[in-house]
Amino acid sequence: MLNQVIIAFTGYFSILARRNKRLKMSKKPLILVTNDDGITAPGIRTLISVMCTIGDVVVVAPDSPQSGMGHAITIDSTLHVEKVTIDDGPQTEYSCSGTPADCVKLAVREVLDRKPDLCVSGINHGSNSSINVIYSGTMSAALEAGIESIPAIGFSLLDYNWGANFEHSKSFIKTIVLNVLNNGLPKDVVLNVNIPNVSKKEIKGIKICRQARANWEEEFDKRTNPMGRDYYWLTGKFVNMDHGEDTDEWALKNNYVSVVPVQFDLTAHHAIQQLNSWDFNA
Repeated sequence: MLNQVIIAFTGYFSILARRNKRLKMSKKPLILVTNDDGITAPGIRTLISVMCTIGDVVVVAPDSPQSGMGHAITIDSTLHVEKVTIDDGPQTEYSCSGTPADCVKLAVREVLDRKPDLCVSGINHGSNSSINVIYSGTMSAALEAGIESIPAIGFSLLDYNWGANFEHSKSFIKTIVLNVLNNGLPKDVVLNVNIPNVSKKEIKGIKICRQARANWEEEFDKRTNPMGRDYYWLTGKFVNMDHGEDTDEWALKNNYVSVVPVQFDLTAHHAIQQLNSWDFNA
């Protein structure tokens, strides 16, 4: 009799375990979507549509363009978050008066009832390769998520036009996102993904890269308004000083999707030993 009871319970728990496994496998990931071009930008609308095929999507994005904001946060004025409907879809959306980093902070602390399984930012209208990552609101949103221990990816297309065609980006974005969800990311690392502005058949594949050493040679176009007051427009040209074939700039020039792992720890670890040799007591 006892053996029959044990067998019955064993069978019951086996069925329960299989059921729980199926439920776990069928549970959709919660994906936070944001950007720096604003909640109505074509890039984020494309990213939302792709993410809706993968998981449950909540959007918290700026109510107006925030390009070049870097990791700025709002500390001297109030923030507003409003639930909105931009287009049809299963996603839930909120428009935020703040910066991209503000959007992630508010999403985690106020909007969501649990930490998301993934944060994706973009698709940015224009490049965020090389030194551009420093200035990018797109990537700062992803880095803010990384600070919160949320796996995060920033996506950019090398086309600054508002009417850019993002269709060829979709399959590459989905491939990268599924790999992150299935494999996870190293601790304190987020991905900076840039997609060349060529047709899908011209893209050779996805390449893991390092950030190219490059900068902007900047100038200011000085002008005078009708009231006699001087004002300036920032101009300049991008200069790549790095000719390595393992960089994001090389990959993009050769029609690869570049994927650069980046971190928010800015410590120059290689310099610590040298600085420790200095005599600070002199």
